[in-house]
Amino acid sequence: MSFELHPDLQRDGILIGRFKLNLALLINDKSYPWFVLVPQRANIRDTIDLTGEDFELLWQESRTFSAAIMKIFEGEKLNVAALGNMTPQLHVHHVVRFSTDVAWPKPIWGVQPLQPYNADEIKNIVAQIKNADLRGFTIDE
Repeated sequence: MSFELHPDLQRDGILIGRFKLNLALLINDKSYPWFVLVPQRANIRDTIDLTGEDFELLWQESRTFSAAIMKIFEGEKLNVAALGNMTPQLHVHHVVRFSTDVAWPKPIWGVQPLQPYNADEIKNIVAQIKNADLRGFTIDE
């Protein structure tokens, strides 16, 4: 079976690029710099379902991506989580947080409806990520 992105992630995410293992999606909510990394493997629900090599690669790519987005957005805190209770496909949230954001200090889920980006805001974020030092990352254009 081949890899397919879950419909929830297709609906809420904007594909911005990819690493060797993971797709990187920008969640379409300008309330927070919010991204998810999704391993491009079929039928993976939890990190324990990955091979040992893919498990290590997931966290290496997460670390690289995390450092870049914290630098780009000058965040105060980074929340990284793999919940999957609503969307069963393994995806790891990377949310840059600020003490001024609408949900601070609580989790972001359910605080308010998604606040979509406009096309220029998306282009700006993609440009910032393109200019970051992300080894092994390719921008989808």
